[in-house]
Amino acid sequence: MYEWIIIGGGIHGCTIATSLLKSGEVKKEEILIIDPHSGPLERWKERTERIQMPFLRSPSVHHIDVVPFSLDKYAKKINYENPFYGYYDRPSLDLFNQHAASVFEEACVQDSWCQTKVKQMKKQGPFWEIETEDHCIYYTRNSVIAIGNNELHYPSWATEWNNGYHIFDSELNMDNIKPPFLIIGGGITAVHTAIDLSHRFPGEVTLMSRHPFRVHNFDSDPGWLGPKYLDAYSQIKNYDIRRKMIHQARHRGSIPSELYSRLHHLIKQGKLSIVQSEIQTVSSESNRLMTKESIVYRPATVLFATGFERAITNQRWLLQLIAKEDLTCANCGYPIVEESLEWCPHLFVMGPLAELEIGPASRNIIGARKATERIMKSSQFKS
Repeated sequence: MYEWIIIGGGIHGCTIATSLLKSGEVKKEEILIIDPHSGPLERWKERTERIQMPFLRSPSVHHIDVVPFSLDKYAKKINYENPFYGYYDRPSLDLFNQHAASVFEEACVQDSWCQTKVKQMKKQGPFWEIETEDHCIYYTRNSVIAIGNNELHYPSWATEWNNGYHIFDSELNMDNIKPPFLIIGGGITAVHTAIDLSHRFPGEVTLMSRHPFRVHNFDSDPGWLGPKYLDAYSQIKNYDIRRKMIHQARHRGSIPSELYSRLHHLIKQGKLSIVQSEIQTVSSESNRLMTKESIVYRPATVLFATGFERAITNQRWLLQLIAKEDLTCANCGYPIVEESLEWCPHLFVMGPLAELEIGPASRNIIGARKATERIMKSSQFKS
């Protein structure tokens, strides 16, 4: 019997787990973190390494520990060289990961780890019963669902093309791909990928975006982190309007200014080509892609940096839970929750599942911190 079971061991799940463990109110034996990977942040580390992201987009106070300046203090403690970049002190990815590992070790997060997947979840009296795919059954007083939709998004023509991979496809081995490359996408993932491959294969990389580059330092205005926008947002009870506000506020497919500058530097050096267009016709047999302007490309490898599906995760156990427990959802399919992020008594959500309450930053690292604050203040935690 557990006090807390957290489903998901990424940024969000590990942030709430760390806070619970460091609070002194919950012992490590009373927490279980269910995740299909072998340890904390494994998918995060795999994806950020895949695109060779040197620095985070978030500032240094956005991390998984409890104390706001914990990352800054850690960098000084270990004498980390060049820990931060730019005006907003964006941490290096390596520093962020080292700090996270240190925090997890201090909080004994790994001792509460359970490498498996959820198969079924249901209410049993005052407790939640969670069955996993390895045929184990766990009971808990409180549960936190901290997962996102990891279903990869592709353009419609991708089904007709055989020589392509999504950049976050687990089957992709970046050491085995061959040039010339055509990268599809115009956001931060596509740009990091293009920069990396342009250094490795200069002159053999083309980045194709449907739209001009959208340059924003953050993927939503910092005003969404506090009362400037959230006070008015929280007063709106129509969740269709909230969804529209989130859509308008989020700078989807955007990049920070320094990446924009790096792109143009690579173009001047002749290492990278950029095209604003989209593919209209496809022929895998002749290795031929044609744009709407009738320009033909014959890449050896197409890499789709086109993100993830926007809809709520299609994991069967969650859809069954929604139906069985009659959990309230908005027209967009996402949960309608209390201010405490409770979907129903003793069931909390984080990340994308909490964005109708937290707002546009819900999916980000700061969203994990904001969600953790609310859950830690809940009456269930205090009781």
